[in-house]
Amino acid sequence: MSDVEHIQQAEKALSQIFSGIDAQVKQNLRRVLKGMAAHKVGVHHFSGVTGYGHDDLGRQVLDQVFADVFEAEAAVVRLQFVSGTHAIACALYGVLRPGEELLAIAGAPYDTLEEVIGIRGKEQGSLKDYGVHYRQLELTNSGEVDWEALKSSIHSNTRMVTIQRSCGYSWRPSLSIADIERIISIVKQQNSNTVCFVDNCYGEFVEACEPTAVGADLMAGSLIKNPGGTIAPAGGYVAGRADLVEAAACRLTAPGIGSSGGATFDQNRLLFQGLFLAPQMVGEALKGSHLIAQIFHDLGYKVNPLPQLPRRDLIQAVQLGTPEKIIAFCRAIQAHSPVGAYLDPVPAHMPGYESQLVMAGGTFIDGSTLELSADGPLREPYVVYCQGGTHWTHVAIALESAIAAVGSATS
Repeated sequence: MSDVEHIQQAEKALSQIFSGIDAQVKQNLRRVLKGMAAHKVGVHHFSGVTGYGHDDLGRQVLDQVFADVFEAEAAVVRLQFVSGTHAIACALYGVLRPGEELLAIAGAPYDTLEEVIGIRGKEQGSLKDYGVHYRQLELTNSGEVDWEALKSSIHSNTRMVTIQRSCGYSWRPSLSIADIERIISIVKQQNSNTVCFVDNCYGEFVEACEPTAVGADLMAGSLIKNPGGTIAPAGGYVAGRADLVEAAACRLTAPGIGSSGGATFDQNRLLFQGLFLAPQMVGEALKGSHLIAQIFHDLGYKVNPLPQLPRRDLIQAVQLGTPEKIIAFCRAIQAHSPVGAYLDPVPAHMPGYESQLVMAGGTFIDGSTLELSADGPLREPYVVYCQGGTHWTHVAIALESAIAAVGSATS
């Protein structure tokens, strides 16, 4: 069977799943439209301000729309968040104080948070440097949350639990909204004052609601991932309980300024339009995720999640087994990118990561992972992580080359 025929066969096997994704897109788009209509979004909201960013009507309405769509009390959506990690860090620093404890309930955090917490690095102003204690609940042998351990995990000084929705660079199931709701319930039974924070990166619009709709006190994410709809030029958001959101905003700007600052530089239209496009773009990326899983599962590779399972985020992991195959896969994706197709991905160190990475990302927005991209740390068991795709047919075209490239890669 040729590579093209293999892909066509996978497409047919996934037709019902694709139809279900389209229905989910429609449901999520309804809540975006409802939020925009409720706050009377108009063209006058697209102009921005400079300088301090005072009295930016568009920015204020955008915050309100995000809050409504996410069923949160408040939200801050800012270009000044340089990444999802930055938004998460502002949320953590805004809430946690010396002597208090941060508890991660799904094993080790994503690589870029290790230096924020103080697991790695020193004397850069990590939470550890400021006297915040850190503890994590290890996953079970099957990669699941240890539900029994969670029932007695909250200590008297546990101010915050952090819930990483996405698997990140670990081989575990990503968390569903139902999982997150269950975690929050168990935590609140032990101490209702413990703040439940969700790292929502890669999760927005994958399901019918967001963590703040099921009890999360606070969550954060990136605009060059799901909610930016592939056209937001930069930024991130924090959403949740109003006082906690403002505390995070004070870490982004300064105490006393908080959410009142942050110039938008005439980018408001892209942020509104990106949110409008987000459900559709996420749907296309989910289809691409299923397609990658189906094809490489059929080829005998371990994939996470499996092709027929419901998605909980955008990330599709494929265990290729050798660094050469990861590099070959990423080169094939890069060669079929709309931007920088001529570039050759090579392993390199990236700020915030411990291992060398190879990354393919020929995207219109630099670093966007709602556009088709792939990357992987060069460490055992040599897994490539795929995400994004503005239309699943782009994923299919890139896979034609990726299948051949991986098949011919030698160690």
